[in-house]
Amino acid sequence: MTSTTRDIETGTDDLLAHVDGHVGVITFNRPDRRNALSNSMYDGFHTVLPTLADDPTVHVVMITGAGSAFCAGGDVKGMNESHQENGGDANDRLGVDAESRAHGLAERQRWVSLAIHRFPKPVVAALPGAAAGAGMSIALACDLRLAAERAIIVPAFVNVAASGDFGGSWFLTQLVGTARAKELYFTSPRLSSQEALDLGIVNRVLADDGFDDAALDWCRSLAERAPIALRLMKQNLNRAITCDLETALDAEATAMVRTMSTADHREAAAAFVEKRTPVFTGR
Repeated sequence: MTSTTRDIETGTDDLLAHVDGHVGVITFNRPDRRNALSNSMYDGFHTVLPTLADDPTVHVVMITGAGSAFCAGGDVKGMNESHQENGGDANDRLGVDAESRAHGLAERQRWVSLAIHRFPKPVVAALPGAAAGAGMSIALACDLRLAAERAIIVPAFVNVAASGDFGGSWFLTQLVGTARAKELYFTSPRLSSQEALDLGIVNRVLADDGFDDAALDWCRSLAERAPIALRLMKQNLNRAITCDLETALDAEATAMVRTMSTADHREAAAAFVEKRTPVFTGR
């Protein structure tokens, strides 16, 4: 399959982005630290997600990692270096500044996890390797997850005496239920891709060889579907997490009428009758 590609500016080399046909690709790019998070990555998400949301040629977004990992979460090596520089007393560093630190983290979480969850198009996490800690949380914030056979998922927070961030507790509870989510958080097992698939944490496991291309092809296939319908489906499914049935039914009715009035619906109906593949334009 041929497609056109173009780079998208993120403001940092720690997070790269480009558009491949109808797929926007965001890549964690600190392979020397297993793509551990950095402040510039948060800024990069804050820049690139609105850009891709506003781009009518982008129907699906794929988030992946350079090298052998998806994202190792917080930069523990960097944390330790900071502790050493500050005399190793975390209480002195937190102190009266704890409120502002919490505010800053809450803001970064909105730029990344909340923005992905509310993104108006499907977002797919492609895991070439480990997704740990906040890296796991960000993968869970995506709508779907593709994992290489070698990939592992590790909650990891308890291993560094931290409670967890970037929405992992909320997203994991939606996927596996409260009791299993607590078990995973409290014990932090290294879940293989197959174990994660069995639990419903990942949607597909793909071969290690050629994973990057296979994951992108999967996203390209998804991007060929009707974009307006996909957007409104995501809204319905996200809303269903917190709303009652009556609210869900009313919202579904509104969205259904909207999609049935589109040129894409008319094209799909014609293609069905004519026994051909529909070509959607997002109108």
